[in-house]
Amino acid sequence: MTTVPADAPGADPLSVFDRWHREAAGVIDDADAMVLATASREGRPSARYVLLRGITHEGVRFYTNYQSRKGAEIAENPSAAAAWFDGAHRRQVRLEGSILRLDPALSDAYFASRDRGHQLGAVASNQSHVLSGREELEGAYAAAEARFEGREVVRPAHWGGYLLAASTVELWTQRQDRLHDRFLYTHGPDGWDVARLAP
Repeated sequence: MTTVPADAPGADPLSVFDRWHREAAGVIDDADAMVLATASREGRPSARYVLLRGITHEGVRFYTNYQSRKGAEIAENPSAAAAWFDGAHRRQVRLEGSILRLDPALSDAYFASRDRGHQLGAVASNQSHVLSGREELEGAYAAAEARFEGREVVRPAHWGGYLLAASTVELWTQRQDRLHDRFLYTHGPDGWDVARLAP
C-alpha cells in the first residue's frame, strides 16, 4: 500500500464511508439513499436510487428484484457505480466495481427483518414490467396476502441482495471557493492506493 496523504480521511475508504454514513444517519433524512448506475450489455446506462443496506470491508450491499431492469443489466454487465451524498456535512462518496449476488442466507435474513407489508410487496411486484393498471398491482398484493395468511412470508426467488465490490472509491468533502478535497482510493494486491485529485 502506498503512503496515505497526511490529510486524507483515512487509509481504508470503506471504513471512512461507514463512519460518515453513521454520522449522517442521525442528522439527515434518507441517509440510506444511494444512486446506483448500471449499464446494458451494449453500454446504455441507467441510474436510480436504492437503499444502502450495509457497508463491509469489500463494498456496499443493497437488495432488489433480480428481474427488474437493474437486475437484468447486472446479469448482462456486472459492473456498476454508486454515489452517496450527505448534505449536512457536505460529503460525497463515489464507488465503482463489480456486482456479485449475496449468499441466499444473507438475503433470507434481511428479508425476514423487513416489515410484512414490504415483504408482501416484494412477492407481488413484477418490478419494472408494464402493468395494465393499478388494479393489477393491488390484485397481486391481495393474492400474496391470501397466500401467506397466518404464516411467515417466504422470500421469493426473484428477490435478494447484491454486493458492489469496490475497486475504486472517491471520498469528497466540500471546501470554500470550490477547492474541495478529493481522495481517490484504488484497490490493488497490497491494499488501497490513495491519491489526491484536483477539485
